[in-house]
Amino acid sequence: MYNLFEPGDLLNAPYEAFLFDTTRHNFPVRSHWHHYMEIILMVEGTAMIESDEKQYLLHPGDMAALPPKSIHAVYKAPDMQDDLLYYVIKFDLNRFRENIGYVPQLKSAVLQAMDNPEVSFFFSSQELAGFPVLEFVRGCAREAHSKHYGHYMIIYSYLNCILVNMLRIWRERGFTPSYEISPPSGSSIETITEYIDAHSDQPLKVEQLAIRCNMSYSFFAKQFRQIYGRSCKEYIEYIRVIKTEDMLLFTDYDMTYISQAAGFADCSHMIKTFRKYKNITPKQFRMQNTKNVRGSLMQS
Repeated sequence: MYNLFEPGDLLNAPYEAFLFDTTRHNFPVRSHWHHYMEIILMVEGTAMIESDEKQYLLHPGDMAALPPKSIHAVYKAPDMQDDLLYYVIKFDLNRFRENIGYVPQLKSAVLQAMDNPEVSFFFSSQELAGFPVLEFVRGCAREAHSKHYGHYMIIYSYLNCILVNMLRIWRERGFTPSYEISPPSGSSIETITEYIDAHSDQPLKVEQLAIRCNMSYSFFAKQFRQIYGRSCKEYIEYIRVIKTEDMLLFTDYDMTYISQAAGFADCSHMIKTFRKYKNITPKQFRMQNTKNVRGSLMQS
């Protein structure tokens, strides 16, 4: 079974930007996560974006911002047969830690937005009207492709403009991030999710994970919830549910095999946990979604 984690070299490759064409790239984009923040700007077609437990329907001109470590996937919208064309930018949010005037650190602002369930990372074409987002995103892709002298600086400048515009839209919606300093990343608890992903098919105990991070159980549990927005136990369950979902969509494995491969104690435990997160049984989910997703694969 594949891991959800997508490795990336944040030190040497802090930015990626490209035009994604479903007629040329593997599609749909299966559930995965990475340390990059990701921006998707729709150009042609209609896509369904799943990010953690949220869904965004993107039409041409719409944009979605996917926070670091969010588990996300991209599919064609239900009953839509058109090919998709959209821009993708991946970048290291840690690079945006400077205070500019009265604007808070962009990293801190995004982290605060992630902690607020009322804040949406979907931006409609109407909200973006008057802002040259396509020009900036296209510029990022052009610079990333050409790699001309100073291309990282140009991409960084474009992304600053895009992120600040996101903050402006959030303010119009009623959310204003406070002027906080985000802590540096890189501690063991910041990377423990990679270990969880790679070992989710095995028994995982929170106490053992705390020891791996050289923390007491109570401090680890508190820090984990503060960073990831849910308890460690809930995070482990969610990873297993996402892997179950992937196997339901892309394999013909039976329920017993899937439950074992995903790390559940048994099939009934998988069904109960899957229903808890998806409000549907695994069997019902497979029947409702396999046709659309596999149809997209056959057309790619």
